[in-house]
Amino acid sequence: MMEFKNKEIMEAFNIYSKLALKGYEYVDEVRLYNTDHKVRELVDGFAHEVQCTIILAGEYIYMVPIATTSPFHISNEEMKKRHLPSKAVNLDIYLMYLTIIILFGEFYDSYQSLEPIRDFLPMYKWLESVNTYIETLNEIDEEELKSLEKEYEYNWIGILEKWNAMDDLRENVKSQNARTNSRLGFLSTVKRFLESQDLIIDIGNDEIELTEKSKVIIQRYYMDYEYNRGILDFIYGLERERREDKDAIHI
Repeated sequence: MMEFKNKEIMEAFNIYSKLALKGYEYVDEVRLYNTDHKVRELVDGFAHEVQCTIILAGEYIYMVPIATTSPFHISNEEMKKRHLPSKAVNLDIYLMYLTIIILFGEFYDSYQSLEPIRDFLPMYKWLESVNTYIETLNEIDEEELKSLEKEYEYNWIGILEKWNAMDDLRENVKSQNARTNSRLGFLSTVKRFLESQDLIIDIGNDEIELTEKSKVIIQRYYMDYEYNRGILDFIYGLERERREDKDAIHI
């Protein structure tokens, strides 16, 4: 077992404290994390104790929760209070997570690529992709959906009803916000949440790009069964089946 000096422990705890306070820090402000392997091991250990991981992305270092039981995880109530409209319910969070999976999938070729295949994504393309996957779910028999809900612990029927109830006739309205009961308005809310977490950047012209932080998280966790419970296979497996069926019709 590696032994640590008191100075190393204090240096590591100082770095951990900064990350615990803000969730991130400039790499230059915590250089010992990179240059001293003992300090790095201690910081990683402190983060592990609170079910978080340390991520180096560009000029920043982040501490990111990797379990819902982490004290740094955003609870459903906090999510609704800080990032969603006043009447939001847990179902809005389920739908939010689904739209985020689809957004990231657009950058990573439905998670078939380890590197991004595009530099940016227009909001309308994100909307089109979500509509496509919801349409695929709409084609599944309700009893089968109920069975899938138990398998994936995900409220697919509720998500369908929530998305289908949103106004699709006002998508051409330029001003979309949390008060706009439309699909694009909902995606705008999700977009603001992702921006607040340093996961995407608004580059103008209704286009967004990924940050270095999101790229690391996607590659390390979104493609891992332990964290996504096979939901990616379910979502994109359905889409592949749909495309194959359409191709068969045209043969």
